[in-house]
Amino acid sequence: MVRIAMNKSLSCLLCYLLLCYSSLLWSAEPRQTPSAAEQARTLTLLNQPVVMLQARFGLTTPEERVQRIVRNLRALNQQDLQQPVEIVTITRYQQQAVVFSVNKKPFMLLAQGDLDEGDDLNLAQASQLVLQRLENLRHALIEQYSPHYLLLSALKSVAGAAVLGAVCWFAYRSLGYVRRYYAARKQQNKPGLFPQLRSFLGQFEVRLYAWLMGILCVLGFYLWISWVLRLFPYTRIWGMELGEYTLQLFQHIGLVILSALPGLCVVIAIFVITGFIVKLIKVVLLRVERGTLHIPGLHPQTVGVTRKLISVAVWLFALSAAYPFLPGANSLAFKGISVFFGLMLTLGSAGVMNHAMSGLVLTYSRALRKGDIIRVADNEGVVSEVGMLATKIVTRENYEVTVPNAVVVSGRIINLSTHDGNPGVNMTTSVTIGYDTPWRQVHAMLELAASRTHGLDNSQPPIVRQLSLMDWYIAYELQVRLQAGQSLAGVRSELHAHIQDVFNEFDVQIMSPNFVNQPELPVLVKKERWYSPPAQP
Repeated sequence: MVRIAMNKSLSCLLCYLLLCYSSLLWSAEPRQTPSAAEQARTLTLLNQPVVMLQARFGLTTPEERVQRIVRNLRALNQQDLQQPVEIVTITRYQQQAVVFSVNKKPFMLLAQGDLDEGDDLNLAQASQLVLQRLENLRHALIEQYSPHYLLLSALKSVAGAAVLGAVCWFAYRSLGYVRRYYAARKQQNKPGLFPQLRSFLGQFEVRLYAWLMGILCVLGFYLWISWVLRLFPYTRIWGMELGEYTLQLFQHIGLVILSALPGLCVVIAIFVITGFIVKLIKVVLLRVERGTLHIPGLHPQTVGVTRKLISVAVWLFALSAAYPFLPGANSLAFKGISVFFGLMLTLGSAGVMNHAMSGLVLTYSRALRKGDIIRVADNEGVVSEVGMLATKIVTRENYEVTVPNAVVVSGRIINLSTHDGNPGVNMTTSVTIGYDTPWRQVHAMLELAASRTHGLDNSQPPIVRQLSLMDWYIAYELQVRLQAGQSLAGVRSELHAHIQDVFNEFDVQIMSPNFVNQPELPVLVKKERWYSPPAQP
């Protein structure tokens, strides 16, 4: 009973191995790229082709002959597999043939009609090749199903797992060392190749090393699992398929890289030439910006934006020229990415392009520039940046206000900076005085207050204007020029203080009432009350 059970188990195992066909054809007789019909006529053992039958005997097809060989092999027991494969040359069906047998039990017939003229083999040579393959498979099958082999395979698997664990442990410990090394260098502030980018480069190198160690661990696990699967008979086919898939993948990647090298060389050449052209344009335009070179149509104030536009145009042209040479440029993936970016650009370009074109209008109209003091809507301050999409203003409260360029262009821009070649800012302030005060006196008092104010340009005399004659008072405007670098808010505050002091000194009230009766006494602040507590002189 034990022998019958063993024979049945061995027969089932042989049936499983015989039915696992593969396209890995390394013999002379089977096809390298077999079709479905050719695979059905090929005898395959342990995932390796042995021979492809082509002869037809009466009503028996080559496919039926392969199935008959499978049934004969199922009938073999363990004692039969211990005996070597033997061949005997006979004449059958009016042609020369070779019979293969194990322990005097024939299981396969190879006839002259099974040979292919393209193989350049005679029957004796073909039978020797088939015999060698069968012997190798028989020894491998006996060895793999022996308890000694299974135990040895298990020990090899454990040893491989230990080696894999050691590799992963080394990767983890070395990553910790690399992190501590760069952290110590950062604390010691050691100069490197790029001192200004050392902190960023340190983090980048740590992350790159972490990625490499992760790839190493994953690759090691893949190789280990493929190797372990090949050690055991029930999983040998899976291990061989994993190994074949990896080998084919690397071969495909290598072929893709080799085929892409000419195109990559062309792309690199295009980008190198483009970079040289962009640098040459930058050198020329920087000279224009500094005033050492004059080119008709280019103003120093607009050269910065012009340089950026030219650089973008040149790089876009280079990208268009290099696109056909990029690997996979004609693939569906590249086309899908192009459609995606085109859709995103279409959906988001309306507002962005509006602000961008408004920025170009501001730049090339020279309505304002960096460092100008402007007034836009309710914002007044110094222009800190004129960007492609927005303009940034630093107000007197030291707040940074970002105004979209479309808003700046659509509104009124008041530029307080002088553009006559002299530095400084024109500042105006207004005051309303009643008709009972002589206008000449008001002019003189405003000019006196301006002369007492620090930070004003004394080479430019103050200007007093009478803006309007209202129903109850006259509106006066004082215009002065600030020295370069002076704070507009600070000078204006000091000027207002001096105006109040001067008008109080000469008994002129600053009041614009809509009154019914003239007040009996002027509304003034006497000089002796200028420093009333808590004020101090």
